[in-house]
Amino acid sequence: MGLQTAREGEREKITQFSVYVENKAGRLLDLVRILTGGGVDIVGFTILDSIDAAVIRLVVDDPTNARSLLQEHTIAFNESTLVAVELPQSAEDLRKLLATLLQAEINIYFSYPLMTRPYGKAVLALRVEDDELATSVLIRNQFRVLSQKDISR
Repeated sequence: MGLQTAREGEREKITQFSVYVENKAGRLLDLVRILTGGGVDIVGFTILDSIDAAVIRLVVDDPTNARSLLQEHTIAFNESTLVAVELPQSAEDLRKLLATLLQAEINIYFSYPLMTRPYGKAVLALRVEDDELATSVLIRNQFRVLSQKDISR
């Protein structure tokens, strides 16, 4: 498959769920059981914790089903979009990616790797200040930007 050249409006953005839970042992496992029990696979996550609460940011293969499961179990969450970009070969790709975004003056709020490798390459999920601009700039600079379809079953 070649590099993606589709316009941003034509691709399904990757949904990230930020789930709010008590900061107690076993809460991540509880969440994983709910989602996987409902047929949803987690493809990437990161945890931010404080003394009383934690935020579990996660990307799943089926956002529609995940949303329903979270609502059904009255789990507090919100949604945002991410840009997922493939890092084909080496640490040099990360440097090029960061330099490309800096040159376009696009701020990165946070990032984390995805556990899935849809095309056999490492994937980095990025929360940036402007998804559409970041996607356009990355594609112009020969990076493959993935859609929700790429990481779904």
